[in-house]
Amino acid sequence: MSTVYIILENGRVFEGEALGKTGETLGELVFTTGVVGYVETLTDPSYAGQIIMHTFPQIGNYGIMSGDFESLKCHARGVVVRDWCRQPSNFRCEETLDEFLKKQGVVGICGVDTRELTQIIREAGVMNAAIVRERPQGVPDSLKSYAVTGVVAETSTKEKYTLSPADGAVRRRVALIDYGAKGSIERELLARGCAVTVFPHDAQAAEILAENPDGIMLSNGPGDPAENTGCIETIAQLLGKKPIFGICLGHQLMALAAGGKTEKLRYGHRGGNQPVKRLETNQVYITSQNHGYAVVAESLAGSGAVVSYVNLNDGTCEGLVYPELGAFSLQFHPEAHSGPRDTGFAFDAFAALMDGGVL
Repeated sequence: MSTVYIILENGRVFEGEALGKTGETLGELVFTTGVVGYVETLTDPSYAGQIIMHTFPQIGNYGIMSGDFESLKCHARGVVVRDWCRQPSNFRCEETLDEFLKKQGVVGICGVDTRELTQIIREAGVMNAAIVRERPQGVPDSLKSYAVTGVVAETSTKEKYTLSPADGAVRRRVALIDYGAKGSIERELLARGCAVTVFPHDAQAAEILAENPDGIMLSNGPGDPAENTGCIETIAQLLGKKPIFGICLGHQLMALAAGGKTEKLRYGHRGGNQPVKRLETNQVYITSQNHGYAVVAESLAGSGAVVSYVNLNDGTCEGLVYPELGAFSLQFHPEAHSGPRDTGFAFDAFAALMDGGVL
């Protein structure tokens, strides 16, 4: 394998070996702590504009399986691993990590000290990075100026489409607004007898309400939530009209639509082992998460929103309920792929809300 380098925005340079597509890339370097689930991670649209660094030392030991994809492609701009498995052991394996990245056109680097890189990010916060073929002299201007923008439009569906339960028995109809949705959200809704009409991120409130759905789902997605002013305005027009459930970016956009604020976290929450506490019961759940921004709970004072979950690592807001509006949202991923399935009951709560229940 050929020698390549990863250079950080702070000027640090690490030498490694090429992985995946031959070439160069730049993006926002973030780390994920998942031990398993790299297939789902690599195909999660929420990583658009970012370079994914895996803290677990070996990635690819069970190969790549298209049945586990969360979307049709890898949206990340690059991949960083300590080591990758050349000979996966799994009867479902379709290809190796390297073959997958080559097909996807994604540049990667392996053989670098991901532990040290992670420590740098934890101390200094997420920063831009570039994977290059020649040892850099100084920090390129393109690296300093890079920003993750326009990624919701990049990952969202371009056309509306509808999915129906496998058994054909439609008990509820859901409008899912796609801001970069994981496929597991559709699967969880379908499993509960919901016909799912998926709308592009820029669909207007009137168009969505014209379908007369029983409920509206706001999906996960990438980037800075405050950038999506059109989406926020649309959600503001939808609040109170139908039961609404938001996940991750959808959670943040709903809070902004209700008059709240969001803030960028130092290094975000990414992985399948984030502890959250449900304030109503004091129960603690281990959750799957992937986000770099959080809702500022104090900014929603007087809005009628009630904090329902908090992160036990840093105290940030992990869930909100809007009783008067028939809406609720979660920062973590109850669809759980990859990760623990402890909080899948959130989809049951949404189904009950659509059936006339109350929050």
